[in-house]
Amino acid sequence: MLRSHEHDGVTCLELTHPVMGKVFAFLTDGMLIDTGPQSLEADLMPYLEQASFDQIVLTHSHEDHSGNVPAILEHRDVPVYIHHKGIGICAEDTPYPEYRQAVWGKRKPFQAAPIPEPLRSRTREWQVMDTPGHATDHVSLFDPQTGTLFSGDLFVATKTKVIMADESIPERMESIRKLLALEFGPLFCCHAGYVADGQTKLRQKLDHLEYIYSEVETLHKKGLPPEEIRKSLDPKDYPIISVSGGEWDSLHIVDSVINDIEKKTPGLI
Repeated sequence: MLRSHEHDGVTCLELTHPVMGKVFAFLTDGMLIDTGPQSLEADLMPYLEQASFDQIVLTHSHEDHSGNVPAILEHRDVPVYIHHKGIGICAEDTPYPEYRQAVWGKRKPFQAAPIPEPLRSRTREWQVMDTPGHATDHVSLFDPQTGTLFSGDLFVATKTKVIMADESIPERMESIRKLLALEFGPLFCCHAGYVADGQTKLRQKLDHLEYIYSEVETLHKKGLPPEEIRKSLDPKDYPIISVSGGEWDSLHIVDSVINDIEKKTPGLI
């Protein structure tokens, strides 16, 4: 099911997955930001076939953001832009594990181009912020004239419980600091939607990650192995850990912090 609602000149396209919950795409000033997963194509496409936009910008290449690009391109000829690190991923046919295919659908390959800088929509100019941590090709989009901020998957929620093996908590922290230096109020998140108190929530997210980093660092210096550190921070076994075969795990949070610590202070232990 698709719900649409307007906030500050942005149309929020709210999709609900029966297992994974809410996923958002956004329309503003003739620009479609992210496209939702292929598994929800039937909900989204009737709306997009009538919508007015002349370019697609992806915050990153994950399939719940890029999944409907091929279906859109069957109906209209518009450019698709992504961070240059995501171009090759977009050109691959379903480059992700079977359990994610079962949830998000099978995304067909498509051609994308690097996001131009500055990025221009019909009447506005956007800063493209390189914000890795969740994905190496992750970007956020900011309009300094209106304070509009699209943060992709950088926020999602104030507390992070599990991450994928290729994510980095230290990189995410740096990316959040970069966004907090901007003058914005609300933010638009691809899983939380419209976040009215964006500055406050993003600061809470950073505070939580800084707390995790500090705790991991303290326990690592005491010589605790990563699994023991994980158990001391969050002993819960989340279902996604087993479902994903370990691609998602709270242990990856600990590992990414330890890797960063050891880069800064080699031979610490």
